[in-house]
Amino acid sequence: MGRIKTTMIKRVGNKLVAQYRSSFKPTFEENKAIVPKFVEVPSKKLRNVLTGYITHLMKKEE
Repeated sequence: MGRIKTTMIKRVGNKLVAQYRSSFKPTFEENKAIVPKFVEVPSKKLRNVLTGYITHLMKKEE
């Protein structure tokens, strides 16, 4: 079983995917470099959790 993402991660992740869908890729490493361009993330851990959720959404759409 996986970990449940917080409401903030889901809200920001869904908002970013809705606005910048064409910028994101289905790979974590590429998305990790893209996320800071659109939103200021205070910590590396939070950036990685957000990037993981966005990557999950992009893979689910494929």
